[in-house]
Amino acid sequence: MKPRRVAVTGLGVVTSLSCQVDDLWQRICRCESGIRPITLFDASRFPVRFAGEVSNWSTEGYLAPKEAKRLDRFCQFAMVAGIDAVRDADLDFSQLDPYRCGVIVGSGIGGLNEIETQHERLLTKGPDRVSAFTIPKLMVNAAAGQLSIHFGLRGPNAAVASACASASHAIGEAFQAIRYGEADVMLTGGSEAALTPMGIAGFAQMRALSQRNDDPTRASRPFDRDRDGFVLAEGAAILVLEEWELAQRRGARIYAELVGYGASADAGHVTQPDATGQGPAHAMSRAIRDAGLQPEQVDYINAHGTATPLGDVAETNAIKRVFGSHAYRLNVSSTKSQLGHLLGASGAVEAVLTVLAIYHQTIPPTSNLENPDPECDLNYTPLEPVSRPVVAALSNSFGFGGHNATLVFRKVDS
Repeated sequence: MKPRRVAVTGLGVVTSLSCQVDDLWQRICRCESGIRPITLFDASRFPVRFAGEVSNWSTEGYLAPKEAKRLDRFCQFAMVAGIDAVRDADLDFSQLDPYRCGVIVGSGIGGLNEIETQHERLLTKGPDRVSAFTIPKLMVNAAAGQLSIHFGLRGPNAAVASACASASHAIGEAFQAIRYGEADVMLTGGSEAALTPMGIAGFAQMRALSQRNDDPTRASRPFDRDRDGFVLAEGAAILVLEEWELAQRRGARIYAELVGYGASADAGHVTQPDATGQGPAHAMSRAIRDAGLQPEQVDYINAHGTATPLGDVAETNAIKRVFGSHAYRLNVSSTKSQLGHLLGASGAVEAVLTVLAIYHQTIPPTSNLENPDPECDLNYTPLEPVSRPVVAALSNSFGFGGHNATLVFRKVDS
């Protein structure tokens, strides 16, 4: 069958900076930071005591208290973001075939908070005091399952776990489901709540995290020569993807068109990227080709840009491999500089921001890029947003295990 067009018609977010899409965009463009000292637990004994913690949010108005209590924090985030995305799309699922509507949501870890809570209860109180809701709360597919239950969606339903590429893989698979006739509407994205004692301790022991405890808001420094690791964050984002003609018939607002998806593997080290960038380059090239574009037609890349010493150089090299001299003409930025790294949810939040960059014709900035690394010599849009035509844009996500995923969005013709 001829591939069908796919529209982005709804957006929902839960982040450390804001839980409202329009407000998040404005704060991103003002270079505000969502990085702050951890309050979810006593981090005084930890080498890293700050993160992109979600605060000033609630499930009230979204979920009944009893329902919310039965969900892990990562699943609560997904539900709030998903409900907001459906409201934003002005979708009435009662008017649609439930077997043509589905959910695919990614998470790198799932219910880590529930795992730690119930493990402590097991050790201190015994096996008969472990909650009966332990498994339903911790399982990675809980978010996808709960969203489908909430909205009564009986179409394709799955979860993706590919570390920091989880959400982008989920969006790509949801895109394909609509494109090739498996569904007409998909809720998709990612959610993560790994900001726990084990989460912080584990990543800190890997020496993957920035340790700028005295200056949290300036700790995430993608492409800067003084970067010293990423900032762990939590949150979620859900997008509503819709078959193009359906969206037009119901008069939906279309933010952008999702036109391409590419995936690849490094097949190298389980955590360290290949410095040459071959794997990410292949994902980008496949996505661009899938979109029916030439590299010269891409205007912006929302980079994976975690602020790790190796990762930023590898991504820079990958971009040069794909774009050649055009790499120096397009804009690149890393919004992790303001939000931190949401692991399996990062690709979803960054997909939302990429869509908004197209919708508002504005490139979001890379904060804290004050001393560029000579090995990272592209235009990373330092410190301030840039207004410019954005017709086509990429969103990159690369995960531990060598997982690479790239999405391509395109401006809607006026």
